Amino acid sequence: MGTHSAAVEALRTDPRAAALHRSLDVYYGDPARDTAMDAFYARFVHPGDLVFDIGSHVGDHIGTFRRLGARVVAVEPQPLCLRALRAIYAHDDQVTVVEAACGAQPGRISFLVNTANPTVSTASTDFVTAAAGAGGWEGQIWDGQIEVPVTTIDTLIAEHGTPSFVKIDVEGFEDAVLAGLSHPPPALSFEFTTIGRAVALRCLERLATLGFDGFDVALGDHKALTLGRWVDADEMAAHLLALPHEANSGDVYCVRTTRG
Repeated sequence: MGTHSAAVEALRTDPRAAALHRSLDVYYGDPARDTAMDAFYARFVHPGDLVFDIGSHVGDHIGTFRRLGARVVAVEPQPLCLRALRAIYAHDDQVTVVEAACGAQPGRISFLVNTANPTVSTASTDFVTAAAGAGGWEGQIWDGQIEVPVTTIDTLIAEHGTPSFVKIDVEGFEDAVLAGLSHPPPALSFEFTTIGRAVALRCLERLATLGFDGFDVALGDHKALTLGRWVDADEMAAHLLALPHEANSGDVYCVRTTRG
């Protein structure tokens, strides 16, 4: 599988990929971060598993899932990020890159691009509105718009099989992604932001309906579960609502402790 270092270094020096240079510096070439991520996700991902990475950006999570022995379906709509993913994982036949956004139903959608910071590009106009004037979001400008194809998790399952884990990181569009899921995997994660708590509450409601009954959260980019126990959707909702605005973002991890 290798470290993909040659492709990453080529992208780091490519002026056409300048908007991704910061992400590449943060997410690649830090062995301690890689080790921590691998240890964290090992509770959810095992050799031979299938993982969906929805909102792959530059693919650092793909690297973790591959090191853990999983096949990965990576879903990403942004042309610049797709170029990076295809370069970094060009020689890995266990990574399938899907050029699309993920949503409630197949089709096409307008996608708002932050050209200076592609990691927060989004299909959610509400997310952009919420960021305007919010603390911690100063200077973020969504100055581009493209039309992209939309797939659903159910469509991905029909095409690639049922995943053991799904990672969803789509900047305020997480509830739409979960609306396109009716065949729940054993575990998944979704990103939340403190400027979009209503989105997270809709996600929790949807997941409870799908049979998820255990929730915990990791704040920011730290891969450590905050509560250290699985709580129900109502307790997780209360926890997210009580977080200070400065917490900014994190990921909610969701499991089905009982199957039926």
